[in-house]
Amino acid sequence: MALSRPIIVAYDISSSRDRARVRKILKEWNLGNQKSVYECRLTQAQAEELFLQLSREIDTKTDNLIMAWLEPRRSILTWGLGKHTSVNKKMFMVR
Repeated sequence: MALSRPIIVAYDISSSRDRARVRKILKEWNLGNQKSVYECRLTQAQAEELFLQLSREIDTKTDNLIMAWLEPRRSILTWGLGKHTSVNKKMFMVR
């Protein structure tokens, strides 16, 4: 079985149409989110598939997409009140 690891997906997309498409893809993956930042646990293969799907919707001249693995041995810093997320009980979503 492939190991799933915590990952953060964030975007800054100028086009409302493209932003809606990216949001739809991420919701289909059933990922927890706050605005344009999503957190989840994915295997390497899942992360690569998600990246390919999202990159088709990104205009590289105006938009940004980042997917970053979190280091599970390091503590996650948070600030503010929020609910626990699926990645790490120490991580919060601020509303």
